[in-house]
Amino acid sequence: MSLLDTDQIRQDFPILDRTVTSGEQLVYLDNAASTQRPRAVIEAMDDCYLRYYSNVHRGIHTLSEESTRAYEAARRTTAGFLNASSTQEIIFTAGTTAAINTVARSWGDANVSSTDVILTLISEHHANIVPWHQLAARTGCRVEFIPMDENFEISDTVVAEYLDRFKPKMFAFAAASNTLGSEYPVQRWTSLAHDHGATVLIDAAQAAPHQQIDVQQWAADFLVFSGHKVCGPTGIGVLYGKRELLDAMPAFLGGGGMILNVTTEGFTTHELPEKFEAGTPPIVEAIGLAAALDYLSSIGMDRIHAHERVLGERVDAGLRQIDGVRVIGPSADKKAGINSFLIEGVHAHDVSQFLDGRGVAVRAGHHCTMPLHQAIGVTATTRASCYLYNTPAEVDRLLEAVAGVRAKFAKSGRRRRSRRSVESAP
Repeated sequence: MSLLDTDQIRQDFPILDRTVTSGEQLVYLDNAASTQRPRAVIEAMDDCYLRYYSNVHRGIHTLSEESTRAYEAARRTTAGFLNASSTQEIIFTAGTTAAINTVARSWGDANVSSTDVILTLISEHHANIVPWHQLAARTGCRVEFIPMDENFEISDTVVAEYLDRFKPKMFAFAAASNTLGSEYPVQRWTSLAHDHGATVLIDAAQAAPHQQIDVQQWAADFLVFSGHKVCGPTGIGVLYGKRELLDAMPAFLGGGGMILNVTTEGFTTHELPEKFEAGTPPIVEAIGLAAALDYLSSIGMDRIHAHERVLGERVDAGLRQIDGVRVIGPSADKKAGINSFLIEGVHAHDVSQFLDGRGVAVRAGHHCTMPLHQAIGVTATTRASCYLYNTPAEVDRLLEAVAGVRAKFAKSGRRRRSRRSVESAP
């Protein structure tokens, strides 16, 4: 499949035209952390603020009714993007983290006991680890982790082995790793988990921007993702849940919006989805999210995925040809457009700072995957992550800059070694 028309796409993203403090043209390769926004998203949000913004639901005036229609239309767009069977299965949250916490607090507190196990992967983001540790602190349950092999891979056999060994109440895993770039076989693993009696939560924060998602085909019990990783605004995310599960779960947050009736003795909750949307919801953010999902859908998720695979393979192959560089992740055919790497003798923060001086924006650190980094014996990596607006030329600028890092620090190392040799000479 051919690459996207990036010249046309880049015209939709004004920020990509800027130069950075170094005076270089920006090469934005920090997309796994957060993507940029197209004009369609910015304009949709501006339009709401400029013409019809008001609080939604229950307002009997024109602006409230128009805002409500736009807000609920955003829910329909999101349901369609995921192929959910009903808009009642779509809960707007503050992000992926808030969505997972909602499941851990509501479903978890209602269903998990001290004899239960929550199973996840060693490569998970902290957002899919910490809420389960907190659940363990409340209930006495255990959190267990499936390890990787020496090729940074996790086989179906190992997943089945851990499911059989621990019989987990919940299997929570990412469809794609934000550090390794690994794309996991969601449908197969979900089927395996259900065969072992587990409920499944899929963290799609790194999958939703890059590939087609079908919650019915995947048979997901819960699925979560964030707006800011799909060209949408910050402050909004999505919790998809099967209706029967959401119906049975107690409300997590209490307040206005989520109630049907309140008395001095107690309250009754509203029906889905309002049951889990206490307070004033992210109205304009939902409208922006819908515009982003429409934008991505108009390009085609399969085409986006193919484009990123080509770029990711180019990054992977180029990095492996640079002396002293180690790619942290599986082979290019098993991952998305995310590549994390180490440069021998150079800290990831120094790498990122050097690249920034060449106009290339990447991420340095543990990427909210400290258990993964501990498992491979490093404290930090550098991560370059591609998206639909990136180009082969930008990949080449990244690789040239990485080679420059290696050359610069190799020279510095030689000078230091020479100085030590002189100082230690008799």
